[in-house]
Amino acid sequence: MHELARRDGAAKVRGTATYAYETPVERPAFAQIVQSTVPLGRVTSVDTSAAEALDGVLAVLTADNAERLASTDDRELAVLQDRAVAFRGQPLAVVVAETSERAREAADLVRIGYAEEQHRSELSVDDPDLYAPEQVNAGYETDTAEGDVAAAMATAHATVEQTYATAMYHNNPLEPHATTALWAPDAEIPLTLWDSTQGVHPTRARLAEVFGLDQERIRVVCPYVGGGFGSKGEPHANVVLATMAARAVPGRPVKLALTRQQMFFLAGYRTPTIQRMQVAADRTGRLQAIAIDVVEQTSRIKEYAEQTGVPTRMMYASPSRRTTHRLAALDVPVPSWMRAPGECPGMFGPEVALDELADALGIDPVELRIRNEPEVDPETGKPWSSRNLVACLRDGAERFGWADRPPPGHREGAWLVGTGVASSVYPTMRQATSTATVHYEDGRYAVEIGAADLGTGSWTVLPQIAADALDVPVDDVEVRIGDTRFPTASVAGGSSGTNTWGSAIVVAAEAFRTKYGRSPSDGDEVSGDVDQASTDSDHAAYAFGAQFAEVRVNTDTGEIRVPRLYGVFAAGRIVNPRTARSQFIGGMTMGWFTPTEAAVAAVLWSLFLGLVRYRTMTMSTLARATFDTIETTASVL
Repeated sequence: MHELARRDGAAKVRGTATYAYETPVERPAFAQIVQSTVPLGRVTSVDTSAAEALDGVLAVLTADNAERLASTDDRELAVLQDRAVAFRGQPLAVVVAETSERAREAADLVRIGYAEEQHRSELSVDDPDLYAPEQVNAGYETDTAEGDVAAAMATAHATVEQTYATAMYHNNPLEPHATTALWAPDAEIPLTLWDSTQGVHPTRARLAEVFGLDQERIRVVCPYVGGGFGSKGEPHANVVLATMAARAVPGRPVKLALTRQQMFFLAGYRTPTIQRMQVAADRTGRLQAIAIDVVEQTSRIKEYAEQTGVPTRMMYASPSRRTTHRLAALDVPVPSWMRAPGECPGMFGPEVALDELADALGIDPVELRIRNEPEVDPETGKPWSSRNLVACLRDGAERFGWADRPPPGHREGAWLVGTGVASSVYPTMRQATSTATVHYEDGRYAVEIGAADLGTGSWTVLPQIAADALDVPVDDVEVRIGDTRFPTASVAGGSSGTNTWGSAIVVAAEAFRTKYGRSPSDGDEVSGDVDQASTDSDHAAYAFGAQFAEVRVNTDTGEIRVPRLYGVFAAGRIVNPRTARSQFIGGMTMGWFTPTEAAVAAVLWSLFLGLVRYRTMTMSTLARATFDTIETTASVL
């Protein structure tokens, strides 16, 4: 495949790409959320009189007058159904007005009284109510064990036993969560949502359940998404509130966008984690045991269990392994998906522990990882679909200049200079059933599928896949996505979109070519679908990478700089090198800035005495950072 420029790039640069809040509609009204100012308790009084007295206010919805939802099983979405307060920032009212300014003004005039209760919102390993969830995110087992970790720790030549912590990270993409909702009860499709979502069909399904509507009576539209990181993979309370507001003023489209501050309460976030790591090795550096015991938080109103310990199960060869997950249910907002749930925080502890083990053994950290390369998946015993981690480590080390790196504790004036390395992994997967349709219209091929492009390049790579399968120039292919009027598509999540939707497009395109040959007529059409059952279940399917970092810490100010961050990845067949490279750079930059990028963290933690625990990175630090070109190596998965 070639480096096709982004098809949506010009529209985004020129500002003509239409996002959810910008949807052109007639006579829009605007909604503003009123949030709880206490973390736990009950609402004792609500005074909306001052808000309702303002000119231009159309409705003020509270638990006392809002419609009763058909399903309240998901308590995150069961908004304005009772007077209970479960966390600070919970929606307690929504104001609808003629202008956004008047809606905000009216929201500020709503007066709410509380009976506040004692709350708990701090994560601790000593929480007396820690519990094991039935499973962790994506359906993984909560705990796993093989061999005897305790015995290996007692007899090994070198051991590391440390507790690491990762911070809470908030989904806050450039485009906040936003919806334009229209309720037209007499229309063929009464409810239309122009929503910033990673999946129009999953959003429609969830809203149909909450409001007791047939899915055919709901249309969800989303041609463009300004980032999501997983937070837009399923609807949050704001989508339900926008729909309730629209149903309160029938015939008037209602626009609701979360403010930047509200994003920290209502858009999901990555739970903080506390990771107790144990690793043991013999004199040659071969692991004898590796264990991770994770404590993380969830909300009392809805359980979400990040699969933090899962990467430890398969990353390195060891005869004894243990992983556990324990949750603390706290009076906090609901955590949820955020870019690489599980792998992002879950690679932190093991990779930093390996660096500390390498130091104890006197073995190069790159070499230590290579010595513990497993021949098959340690968790399942399945052969790898491909595993080129060793090649990534060796190639990256050479390109980065690992052999010539400065020794630990190296100083350049006021700056401590160090280097770090870390492995990375992410499963390759295909989601549930997706369907694509290929039409022939006016001398061009039109491919329709209800996929989403949250900025990752679907608008660009899906036409490339279709053109390749049809054996025609890519300029002859138009792809239509982001609308429930198109065939069903899975959510854009888990790095599965291209695999899932692309596979459906290939099936449809090949069937089209078989049926109509190379001289189709206008109106010719074929559909094709792909489901998860067709996924290769005989292999352990993952993509791997290696990151290298040079980090500088100012001994006077604690300022952190990352002048070099280098990554090499074995990510399977690359459809478009240009968009793929963007993905790699974006992931590394985001990982460094948080800073969960283990290569950076390893330097900070091991070489600079845990300074990362006490300092935070500022935007000015980010502005000073520069990055090497990120190289990619690709092997067919």
